[in-house]
Amino acid sequence: MLRDLIAYLESIKERDPAPRSRWEILTYPGVWALGFHRIAHWLFMGELYFLARLVNHISRMLTAIDIHPGARIGRHFFLDHGFTVIGETAEIGDNVTIYQCVTLGGTNPTNGEPGKRHPTIEDDVIIGSGAQILGPITIGARARVGANAVVTGDVPDGATMVGQKARSTLVAAENYTQDFVPYGTPCAQSGDPMMQRLEIMQAKIDALEARLGREQTEHGQDQAEQRDRA
Repeated sequence: MLRDLIAYLESIKERDPAPRSRWEILTYPGVWALGFHRIAHWLFMGELYFLARLVNHISRMLTAIDIHPGARIGRHFFLDHGFTVIGETAEIGDNVTIYQCVTLGGTNPTNGEPGKRHPTIEDDVIIGSGAQILGPITIGARARVGANAVVTGDVPDGATMVGQKARSTLVAAENYTQDFVPYGTPCAQSGDPMMQRLEIMQAKIDALEARLGREQTEHGQDQAEQRDRA
């Protein structure tokens, strides 16, 4: 058990440059919330629902993080900061990172898989702050969900999702081979394919605006010449 705890703390240290030691990580609300959840989930699986909810309530008061006792969470889950909500039928894989103010929310069960109302988050996913992931959908392995994105449909493996409603950036997953991308959104770089596409689009817009300006000028000159001849 001690070895597992040390491995868990080390996995957080690899993803967060702030802590100077493992002891400091033990003060993180996300670590405490996960610890309480392990107890609550054990009680929930034993059908001790009231006790499970009581542990969940205490955890929420202390950490500002609400994880339903029924949620299934894998190894090395890093919940950075608080104010996050994870629903009852949510499933989270290994090495998942979630930043603050994220909701793994549910929808009407008649609209989805029976009994399954909340998302499934596969291994190595990163979810940026403020993201809302809603319904019985699947976020594929190594996907990144940008800050404040709203996701209501399945996300393929390795995709990066941004915006409201979230849309794929259409950037190939192999362009981002880093083991960890803070906040789930790659930083803009000159070699970023997405930035290159945006620059190309902007150049085309500039060219169209310049052409429109020339045509308007030529049209004005033609009208002036017609008035002079009249």
